[in-house]
Amino acid sequence: MVNVQARSHLDWLEAEAIYILREVAAECERPVLLFSGGKDSCVLLRLAEKAFRPQAFPFPLMHIDTGHNFAEVIEFRDERAQQLGERLIVRSVEDSIARGSVVLRRETDSRNAAQAVTLLEAIEEFRFDACIGGARRDEEKARAKERIFSFRDEFGQWDPKAQRPELWNLYNTKVHPGENMRVFPISNWTELDVWQYIEREQIALPSIYFAHEREVVPRNGLLVPVTPLTLPQEGETVETRSVRFRTVGDISCTCPVASTATTVDQIVAETVISTVTERGATRMDDQTSEASMERRKKEGYF
Repeated sequence: MVNVQARSHLDWLEAEAIYILREVAAECERPVLLFSGGKDSCVLLRLAEKAFRPQAFPFPLMHIDTGHNFAEVIEFRDERAQQLGERLIVRSVEDSIARGSVVLRRETDSRNAAQAVTLLEAIEEFRFDACIGGARRDEEKARAKERIFSFRDEFGQWDPKAQRPELWNLYNTKVHPGENMRVFPISNWTELDVWQYIEREQIALPSIYFAHEREVVPRNGLLVPVTPLTLPQEGETVETRSVRFRTVGDISCTCPVASTATTVDQIVAETVISTVTERGATRMDDQTSEASMERRKKEGYF
């Protein structure tokens, strides 16, 4: 159970996030909430419910689908949007490939970074001026540089050296046509905060967040799931282990961690003693360089 001190901390974080969501609704003309079915975006949905119910959300939901997502997550995404009765826009990297705006060397290449192109195309299509997402500063060094309202220029680019000050929780939301904001209401949350909030609010999640048996291959300190997109390499041994996903994304770059946690309270206990960030423990694409995320963000990645 969450103790009194943690509950007070969660209440403060919740109030800040609700304030930010309402600020977006009041100041931005065409906002959208990015919803992938992942745990952070599920938390955003609960916060949006608290901010705007019983009315409908003042923005649609949108997912940029790589086409290489875990089936359990896509099924959950559609069910959750239907339960809420909210509009879900889906734009696919597959369509960007068909248009020629995304070019990959191989069919099995990670499409994670390619999402930036599809996202920018969707922003232009719907003229969104604010994209709300569940990124947190504790995830990765580049994300730690983000402001809550992160300005992007007319090319979708992010300049970490030219961000707007956010003194006394005052946010400058002004953008010119073609420019947009990326807004992160749970910037100040940690992975532990997210799981404690999920526990407190009894938020439903895709099943792969909980321990299950899966074939994996140990590789470079990670447990690579065995799928048609991530096949074992020569000399590798396939093992069946009890694992869960700390974060979900493109199959080609997202790995589970060894775990026996089948309930949220057990996940909270594991998270308390974890010494590796969720991205460091699970993302193959971020291991190429410490600057890889920052480079992708400058090019338009969320």
